[in-house]
Amino acid sequence: MADQNPLLSIIIPAHNEESRLPPSLAKIDAFLKTQTYTYEVIVVENGSIDRTVEVCEAFAAEHPYLRVIEAAVRGKGLAVKVGMLEAKGAYRFICDADLSMAIEDIVQFLPPYVEGYDIIIASREGEGANRVGEPWHRHFIGRINNLIIKLTAVRGFEDTQCGFKMFNQRAAEDLFEVQQMIGIGFDIELLFIARKRGYRIKQVPITWYFDADSRMRLVGDSLNLLVEIWQIRRNWLRGMYAPKSKTHSHSQPAS
Repeated sequence: MADQNPLLSIIIPAHNEESRLPPSLAKIDAFLKTQTYTYEVIVVENGSIDRTVEVCEAFAAEHPYLRVIEAAVRGKGLAVKVGMLEAKGAYRFICDADLSMAIEDIVQFLPPYVEGYDIIIASREGEGANRVGEPWHRHFIGRINNLIIKLTAVRGFEDTQCGFKMFNQRAAEDLFEVQQMIGIGFDIELLFIARKRGYRIKQVPITWYFDADSRMRLVGDSLNLLVEIWQIRRNWLRGMYAPKSKTHSHSQPAS
């Protein structure tokens, strides 16, 4: 049920996703048709050299709730930022194109489950979470990365990098407005700023299905995380995350 002011916006960053997007969009469509609330889906094409735009536009021709936006510069963080700031939903959900979390689980990120929270992040770790089909070495490196993130950036989160997160409208417009990271470190950056602003964050355990076509580069992306964490801390010290509008000035730093 599309609407100019929907309850839910689903934002999908997409780089060379002509193969994975059609089945994912079909699953999302089948789920949304069973819901009574209003919604929109935004695919942000991100420097693709395949037919990502064409397959999305073909789907949008038959599903008016879908919008396709082309981002000029490559970077998942940039694609998510563009989609979040273009979205109109009261709740804005980042969704990886591979749909490695069952779309039906999105109910855990919406009222009444979000009451009292501004941000809900999916977690592949902890009680109730389940990883299906993931090679042990990828999990091991992921845990090393998470330890580094906890020691150098944000504590208290067992999985900052899962590609499924929900922001309410206020948090989305505030945080993505000041986001600087265009690469994979954007998740850490947003949680870092959110903690400083005092936003309420909830972790939701999910069942996550490993995709052998994952775009994550184990060594290269791990090294990039270290660089981006350093940049995040530098940006904070330089005042680059200060609220840009008086509307959001009520957010107080966390103690």
